[in-house]
Amino acid sequence: MTGSPDVVAVITIVSGRHVHLRRQLEAFGHSTHRPDVHIIVAMDDPDIATVVADHPVRVIHIRNDDPHTLQLADARNAGAAAAIAAGATILVFLDVDCIPGPDLLGRYLRSCAATPDLKLLYCGPVTYLPSDQPTFDARELSRFTDPHPARPSPGCGQTQLSSELMLFWSLSFAVRAADWLALDGFHPGYRGYGGEDTDFAMSARNNGFRIAWVGGAHAYHQHHAVSNPPIEHLADILRNARVFHRRWGTWPMEGWLRAFAERGLAAYDPVGDDWRLVSGGTSRTG
Repeated sequence: MTGSPDVVAVITIVSGRHVHLRRQLEAFGHSTHRPDVHIIVAMDDPDIATVVADHPVRVIHIRNDDPHTLQLADARNAGAAAAIAAGATILVFLDVDCIPGPDLLGRYLRSCAATPDLKLLYCGPVTYLPSDQPTFDARELSRFTDPHPARPSPGCGQTQLSSELMLFWSLSFAVRAADWLALDGFHPGYRGYGGEDTDFAMSARNNGFRIAWVGGAHAYHQHHAVSNPPIEHLADILRNARVFHRRWGTWPMEGWLRAFAERGLAAYDPVGDDWRLVSGGTSRTG
């Protein structure tokens, strides 16, 4: 490494969820290491400038090709490009639903500094807050820490390396800017919800990357209503599954695809090796 200090950029993509975004920005005000650059990517959301008016962030706007489909991959790529142009050497992607713990950025930064010659994606533990969460004061959230059990959660100050790239999730992760450029970001063929983060993980695996699970880099996912399976994203998931299958030869999101089939919304065609929308099934993707 050179002796130059790292420049840490946070990238948050958003469409709606204004209350969630305000809580995230307020939490960064209590962070032990604040972002040098914070890029907010507004996806067809002209009101974001008002939401962030009192915070030191930069807003960029992108237009969606389809008003019912958020271009998540394109938005993350646009945010990363803006951050790198601003001099960022470490990129931290944090979903708008996530409140950063006070040590999130500091833990990511220290873990990157301790592994300068390794090809890594850095992921921190995420706690899913309940719907009746009594407080959103960032200074008090630590007492609700309960990391999702499906991912490793090392002790504070510890980093656990893993080759299980399929455990990667994009809601909170860090990557060196040079490594991001080597991976060429998220594949732009994905539109809407589902598959783009698994594709990114596959690209990373094929390029010799591993995951570094960073203890103490806590994020707190704010509750919002979800459906299981996510029927509102049915058309997006089927389309993105085909993109993934063409690129990698396997079907992603198989649990959701099977659940759609059980509900008569989608069906697998073994002759064409394709998942198709069943006539009469919903295709709403809002």
